[in-house]
Amino acid sequence: MALVVVVTRDVADRFRGYLASVMLEVSTGVYVAPRMNKGVRERTWSVLAEWHRCEPRGSVAMVWRERTRSGVSGSRSWGRR
Repeated sequence: MALVVVVTRDVADRFRGYLASVMLEVSTGVYVAPRMNKGVRERTWSVLAEWHRCEPRGSVAMVWRERTRSGVSGSRSWGRR
């Protein structure tokens, strides 16, 4: 399990509600999960990506630490930066 951080900007309320149900909102639009496994991380991303296809506004960035590789992080994003 790894630390995962998600940052949202100008997204619909349902994105924020969903993320708050699976992660801790530490600041407006910034969500942290200190121990999220790969399956939960991928499912969370797939929900956000599907919603974005239906309502394409705002942006989301997700970053996490790759525990199997020293000094390497993974990331995904979509939308305006």
